[in-house]
Amino acid sequence: MPVTVPRTGEELGAPLPLAEFRTATNAIVDNIEQIIEGKTATVRLALAVLLAEGHLLIEDVPGVGKTKLAKALARSIDCSVRRIQFTPDLLPSDVTGVSVYNQETHDFEFKPGAIFANLVVGDEINRASPKTQSALLECMEERQVTVDGTSYGLRVPFMVVSTQNPIEMEGTYPLPEAQRDRFTARIGMGYPHAGAELAMLDAHGAYDPLYDLKPVSDAETVRRMIATVRQIHVADAIKQYAVNLVNATREASELRLGASPRATLHLLRTARAIAALDGRDYVLPDDLQSLAVPVLAHRVISTPEAQLSRRTTDAIIAELVHRLPVPQDRTRTAHDRSDHDPSSIQRG
Repeated sequence: MPVTVPRTGEELGAPLPLAEFRTATNAIVDNIEQIIEGKTATVRLALAVLLAEGHLLIEDVPGVGKTKLAKALARSIDCSVRRIQFTPDLLPSDVTGVSVYNQETHDFEFKPGAIFANLVVGDEINRASPKTQSALLECMEERQVTVDGTSYGLRVPFMVVSTQNPIEMEGTYPLPEAQRDRFTARIGMGYPHAGAELAMLDAHGAYDPLYDLKPVSDAETVRRMIATVRQIHVADAIKQYAVNLVNATREASELRLGASPRATLHLLRTARAIAALDGRDYVLPDDLQSLAVPVLAHRVISTPEAQLSRRTTDAIIAELVHRLPVPQDRTRTAHDRSDHDPSSIQRG
């Protein structure tokens, strides 16, 4: 039976030295790229979301590899993985679990649902009813499931990777704002370039190589990598820049709903992960700028006038980033350790 698991630093284990961290993450990225051709930046962002203890929404047109990316990430790590095919008739109890009466013990027993795994791959999440979608709210934010008044913790790492098709309307239920806000980042796959598509024909033409993909890491290593990311230094100027960036979405004339304080936290956590993936133990303004669109754009709502002008939230966020002043003293931003103990992260 699932048990409540505290999410403490001790549970994660000792942080990996940065050299070992980069070796481990590069191995995961290279492994996924055996399946996903020519999408290194997308793969790295997906991994960064995992290490930032977040959740990922992959949104794009059919057939570009959304589910392949989610399954390749799951198969690259030797941990528990469950897949949920979201359909209109899927029940909340199919996701969270249900209490069943045991005639032998004359008591109710909890039968865990598909959410009880380290990596949960949710295919076509917007095909589930709003009632079933809402079953994920507690899981994604509090990392626990409450059934019949009893809470059951979800083990670390825990990540929901969901896909959805943005252009289909029949039989779909758009994700509400509260649901979208719980996804750390939204990414699109995009069409591959000609060379990558040609290589895909050779690699995938006869059979699906996903079945032969072997894990190159495990849950314990991922927990230690998460501990490393938590230790990445963020200067006060970077924190202020993150707050200013999110505040700009709330004051933008083209947006009627800006990003939430949760978005600020997710932006900073993901920036820590990106910095670690680059081999740095500190966050730069460039990290926040590169993450602004994938982390913020799916949380905001544009005004009717902006929609009539065909202004996407991605374009609005990108323009806000371009206009917002960045911290000027980048040397101090990177190397100020007045409130940071350099020994907190082991160096390779």
